[in-house]
Amino acid sequence: MSVPGMRRAAVGLAALAATAFTAVAVHPDQAEAGPKPVDVKLLAINDFHGNLEPPTGSSGTIDGKAAGGAEYLATQLDMLRGTTKKERDHTVTVAAGDLIGASPLLSAAFHDEPTIEEMNLAGLEFTSVGNHEFDEGAAELLRMQNGGCHPVDGCGDGTPFKGADFQYLSANAFKTATGKPLLPPYGIKKIDGIKIGFIGMTLEGTPQIVSQQGVAGLSFADEADTANKYARILRKQGVESIVVLLHEGGVQNGGGINDCTGFSGPIVDIANRMDPAIDVIVSGHTHAAYNCNINGKLVTSASSFGRLVTDIDLKIDRRTRDIVSASANNVVVTRDVPKDPASTELINHYKTALGPVADKVVGETTGVLTKTPENLYQTGVDANGKPTYMFGESPLGNVIADAQLAATDNEQNAVAAFMNPGGVRADLDAGPVTYAEAFTVQPFANNLVTLDLTGAQLYCLLEQQFTTAKVLYASSTVHYVVDVNGTTAPVATPCSGTRVVRGSLTINGTPVTDTATYRVTVNNFLSGGGDGFSVLTGGTNAVTGMIDLDAFTAYLTEKSPVSAPALDRIQTTAEVPAA
Repeated sequence: MSVPGMRRAAVGLAALAATAFTAVAVHPDQAEAGPKPVDVKLLAINDFHGNLEPPTGSSGTIDGKAAGGAEYLATQLDMLRGTTKKERDHTVTVAAGDLIGASPLLSAAFHDEPTIEEMNLAGLEFTSVGNHEFDEGAAELLRMQNGGCHPVDGCGDGTPFKGADFQYLSANAFKTATGKPLLPPYGIKKIDGIKIGFIGMTLEGTPQIVSQQGVAGLSFADEADTANKYARILRKQGVESIVVLLHEGGVQNGGGINDCTGFSGPIVDIANRMDPAIDVIVSGHTHAAYNCNINGKLVTSASSFGRLVTDIDLKIDRRTRDIVSASANNVVVTRDVPKDPASTELINHYKTALGPVADKVVGETTGVLTKTPENLYQTGVDANGKPTYMFGESPLGNVIADAQLAATDNEQNAVAAFMNPGGVRADLDAGPVTYAEAFTVQPFANNLVTLDLTGAQLYCLLEQQFTTAKVLYASSTVHYVVDVNGTTAPVATPCSGTRVVRGSLTINGTPVTDTATYRVTVNNFLSGGGDGFSVLTGGTNAVTGMIDLDAFTAYLTEKSPVSAPALDRIQTTAEVPAA
């Protein structure tokens, strides 16, 4: 929005901080003078990840309520659109990426076609791409948009796939060879004669968190620079009301679903660098809920898995065509509303096509296996004085690492395994575990890769955890001590850190030496340098093995009933004083 002088003064102090959001409003004289403003509603979601059926465990609750499920989401969206023709005509449903990818079996078994069809039913109009839209590569993303049967598996449910009725936007994801965006960079919606522009982007760091095959032939540009470029282009077309749909975000430290407490993350810098002409940022990626004012911009996120809808109300001046106020409310998608019949029909159709494999019991747990990591050590405090932490082990992460070692110890002589925390997608409830539940935990179909690393490379790998702020889950054969007062290495020289106490790393109880060689198992995402673990690309004698999910289900079957392992593979100098 074009910010007049009075408004610049009002929001100047907010330019460097994220604050709890009430509303962004221009000077009242501008908002009230002249003809009545145009009311527009945006309904926003993000990070749906194919959760057609109600998610379970901690993934199925928010704000103390059971939430999520496509049948309830579709109903909630329909209710929020209002009852009159004008209200519904003045509503735009949007999303901020990761609608697909890392999906439960019901969607993933059909290459996420069911989720695209569900978003069509739900009335989605525009969405940005997210990093998971690239999981199967650019050609597959284009198929999601344009339709057509899968080139290998065909139309798995026996019916043609028509593709998305909504528009994917990829302003900062472009073909390296041509420099042109893979998909349209923006879309325009006209309401009551007023044009509203929507710019869609994923995070610039997408290549670091997606397999190299997924982003082959693509380049990704800075989010703020890209948004500012297209904001200028939109204004030349007479568009003054501009919304960014961005798959990047932040997190609160405490705070509820409509708060902005101790807020931090990449979105803060991005929002501060965006042109004042940009009015609203619908964000995502972090799976967090928040409702913020950053540099006079409304910045929102609806958590994940369809558990929230962000209800955004805009008032647009008819003369300037600019937004004069914006406010938001994150609404819980509760399960006490009627199910949308069309969504129910779609889910039942795919459940029938999937057949009995989903319900096959592959093992049992003695209690809940959670993906939630422990706090390893305090890294500092946020702006409100609340402590921040480096995360460590999780019960489910440790089980998965053990499963990957069990699948490769005899077969490839592996002595250790490491699992990336981002690849553990859901908790496992106590009791029988079905194939579908196991799939929801590990949905990426990554191959296990066993490779040789020297002891020096292993120490460097562990140091790189703290540079990337992603501590790997280690198999039970691995133990080491972290120095809470050590130094974290810079990205350029990851081996120079002193977080891991030298001499503390053992495998099967034997100290690791720099010159010895060790067979180590990871998934192919990590072996390719994913999540910033570049040291793994220096491994040698790599052998590709089974799919990670197959290793996981085999382990659950063999070791059933599985209990939560102790979180004692990583200790700190606060527990074990350095010698």
